[in-house]
Amino acid sequence: MYVVRPVEPADVGALETLLAAATPGVHTLPRTREKIAALVERSVASFAAHVDIPSEETYLFVLENIETHELAGTAAIHASAGSNGTYFAFRNDVIQQVSRDLNISHSVHALTLCSELTAYSQLSGFTIPHRSKANDNAGPEAALLSRARLLYAVLAPHRFGDRFFVPLAGVTDDGGQSPFWDALGRKFFKMDFLDAERVIGGARNRTLIVELMPHYPVYVPLLPGPAQAALGQIHPSGQLAFDLLTEEGFEADEYIDIFDGGPILQAHKNALRSFRSSMVRRVATQAQPPAAPEAMVEYAVASSERKFRAIVVACAPADSSESLCLPAWAQQALGVAPGDSVICVRI
Repeated sequence: MYVVRPVEPADVGALETLLAAATPGVHTLPRTREKIAALVERSVASFAAHVDIPSEETYLFVLENIETHELAGTAAIHASAGSNGTYFAFRNDVIQQVSRDLNISHSVHALTLCSELTAYSQLSGFTIPHRSKANDNAGPEAALLSRARLLYAVLAPHRFGDRFFVPLAGVTDDGGQSPFWDALGRKFFKMDFLDAERVIGGARNRTLIVELMPHYPVYVPLLPGPAQAALGQIHPSGQLAFDLLTEEGFEADEYIDIFDGGPILQAHKNALRSFRSSMVRRVATQAQPPAAPEAMVEYAVASSERKFRAIVVACAPADSSESLCLPAWAQQALGVAPGDSVICVRI
């Protein structure tokens, strides 16, 4: 059984071990202890801050095994992408070209550098590095980790924008190099993909991008075949996140990442299940005997903004009731008691 909670200063060592096992270039979290500690400090300050308008806050969540207290995953939200400047991405465009003299009309796929995602709230840092091949499907703990951060946004809407986006890792080879970067970014930045990720990755507001990235549309047919094939494609390690996010209501195809060409999913919050379908319920002690297994429903359940916790629990349907019957272990994990309010959404 697992709980998702805000990161704490005591988690730095466990995070260092956890993130060292993640695939290079796939997740966006730091690897060195110093940088991890800085991120944790920033997250703790963000959760504690009084926020009127979303700005530079970053909220980092961890997935913790309730019994062993080991960390099994991470997920984050940046309150406002490009809060210090501009967030850059490539927009997928179609340019119509017509020659009346030759009676030729055709469409050309082009990539245009844009800043339209600036000020959207950005989901990032989703990783469960120790997931086994036998458990690659979106299990309850993965669904919980992905959804919990959105449940926090439901509880604290003033901390986030009305629109969310998620950049997913694109295709890389066994050496961690990106065919899209090799065909495009390398020509302007004169460095390898992993070096670019380390130097400027996650900082798309920096003047480096304005100074070096092409400002005019990039015609996709002029790119090498491997680069074209990589456009909008997901790194195998990102398939789980993609499945969970599209099930949540995110959509792809409009934007891609400027580094590896991976898809950027985006949605208005009202299109997301966690916002559209979440219910506020009063906690009640589970009836004895409990409902038959076939009558139970799996919910992601979250407590309050001030002491946020989220779990997955199977219980009697809450659709037509003002209460949600939770077993004792679930109440303890959430830090709630009968009569307290929680929000829940079906997994």
